Amino acid sequence: MYGLVAVEKNLSNIVDLLEAQGYDVVAIDEADLAEVDAIVISGADANLMNIQDVAAEVPVINAAGKTSDEILQELNRI
Repeated sequence: MYGLVAVEKNLSNIVDLLEAQGYDVVAIDEADLAEVDAIVISGADANLMNIQDVAAEVPVINAAGKTSDEILQELNRI
């Protein structure tokens, strides 16, 4: 996929991995969610910034209980 991914700031390990794999990464609170290709959330607040309103248009990956590699695999399947 290698697109633009919005990630919660507290997921810095995910940010580092995605950037190393060629993804462009932005913080959720700094992103225009209509322009991103996917969103990665920590799961601590499933309704962060009303993401359920965007979910129909952009894949949202809940990182809770997943390794960085599992999240990367999900993004690669998109």
